[in-house]
Amino acid sequence: MSLAIEQLNACRTEEFVDALHGIYEHSPWIAERAAERRPLANLTALKQALQAVVSEAKEEEQLALLRAHPELAGKAAIAGQLTKESTSEQAKAGLNHCTPEEFATLQQLNAAYNAKFGFPFIVAVKGPDGKGMTRQQVIATFSRRLKNRREDELAECLRQVHRIAELRLNDAFGHVPALGNQIMQWAEELAAFSDDPDALTCAYMTMAHRKTAAQLATWMREAGMEVSIDAVGNVVGRYAAADPQAKTLLTGSHYDTVRNGGKYDGREGILLPIAVVQHLHERGERLPFHLEVIGFSEEEGVRFKSTFLGSTAIAGRFDMQLLDQTDADGITMRSALLDAGHHAEDIAAIARQPEDILGFVEVHIEQGPVLLERNLPVGIVTSIAGSRRYLLELRGVASHAGTTPMRMRKDAAAAAAEIVLYVEQRCSQAPSLVGTVGQLQVPNGSVNVIPGSCRLSLDVRAADDATRDAAMDDILREIEGICARRHIEFKLDLLLSAAAVPCAPRLMRQLAAATERAGIVPFELTSGAGHDAMALASLTEVAMLFTRCGNGGISHNPLETMTADDAEVSAQIFLDFLRSFAA
Repeated sequence: MSLAIEQLNACRTEEFVDALHGIYEHSPWIAERAAERRPLANLTALKQALQAVVSEAKEEEQLALLRAHPELAGKAAIAGQLTKESTSEQAKAGLNHCTPEEFATLQQLNAAYNAKFGFPFIVAVKGPDGKGMTRQQVIATFSRRLKNRREDELAECLRQVHRIAELRLNDAFGHVPALGNQIMQWAEELAAFSDDPDALTCAYMTMAHRKTAAQLATWMREAGMEVSIDAVGNVVGRYAAADPQAKTLLTGSHYDTVRNGGKYDGREGILLPIAVVQHLHERGERLPFHLEVIGFSEEEGVRFKSTFLGSTAIAGRFDMQLLDQTDADGITMRSALLDAGHHAEDIAAIARQPEDILGFVEVHIEQGPVLLERNLPVGIVTSIAGSRRYLLELRGVASHAGTTPMRMRKDAAAAAAEIVLYVEQRCSQAPSLVGTVGQLQVPNGSVNVIPGSCRLSLDVRAADDATRDAAMDDILREIEGICARRHIEFKLDLLLSAAAVPCAPRLMRQLAAATERAGIVPFELTSGAGHDAMALASLTEVAMLFTRCGNGGISHNPLETMTADDAEVSAQIFLDFLRSFAA
């Protein structure tokens, strides 16, 4: 018989602890303290309460919790001394069928890990989708995490313990994250369409890109939407209201990727609302407004070095001059569109009219570690950081590395090093401010020549323009000072200047209310990454819901991940938001 939250809220503490026996390995104190936080609204609230108890515990208690977990394919497993939950989980990853070589590797990793950290390696072997990791994935994760710092690995192990507990709670409650599972499955299927056979790369108007668009269109139709693919490749699914004169709420994100990217960046924001619309359609439920789910064709700028092509077309701000941009093979964007069956003269008709639109809400994986560190599955974005990007060229004098005294050098690379360190120092002075030198080159450099020139990029972002611009002013003054002192000439070219985009308070409040009803304390955060919502902000008010990103918050990387349960929570919040939306 499955547990019910009403049952747990009504029972005595002893019964509460007994009902949750085995959820956290040999640690009844967690359930005992969580019982004090009743009443709990739902299963998600229970999960949050249990996690909060562990977060608030002393480090000795946290370490005891970790040490209560068995090693993977360790002595306890061999001797058959695991709990039935651990036995089932390790078997799910096939750890009871290790080859001799795999078993030896795991034993070596266990020994090295324990020697370094003093607690066992813990991973939720059922994986982010609950279907189970392979032995090879387990070993690869083990090897990667062995390189972590102790404090980071302690936090990651506790997160993995929570994930194990979450999956056990799902079983105990008979809970299936159906929407989340669907989103994860679709993301896997889309990842099969790639320009690169060994990685996920989906660049604008390539064959992989066009196959992705066709698949999204198919899923939208199956979900009950009217579907079209417009002149820039946006895939538009319309879930119409009963009233043809109703206004339209927009949602969606991009389906192109960076080179060797992740499966969820952008795509979650398309797949999640498709799943939600399918859920509504299966129940015969219509909304009092039209809902358009848009798979924006291009946001990353990989092929033609031009970002937000899909969303700027919807906003009526597409730059037609971009059609003459060429890719690395000399193919123009205009030709690429024509080859895919699109016609540039139809682009102007894509633009929506502001008076017809109720707003734009984008769901997106966070692409950072903030929610992860706070043990929160979702967060509400307050603003999207504006950025200024530059290319800086430094010119000194190339001279002999052995014969030129240190005091007489005009070393462009040394000047660059000072600038990089100042950017790091200055951009550490405000919470949302970040600065990055992502490209650094010494053209024609040689081991025995003092660098006569150096090129570096500069990207400075903040949640508000005043903070960003104040930092840039200081950085520019410092560049001038460093170059004057070192007798270096410099040239600074502005590549991009994008204003920060605040999210609409009315939409944020409604997302916060739906988040609270889902059993989660609403948490606000800024977005340091750019999103399609930035382009849509010129058309209508915008808001964003972030989903927690796993693996330390890594994104734009094959390690980018989220869980089916977090996708489910985001989907349920979005569904609630739609049902209770107040225009």
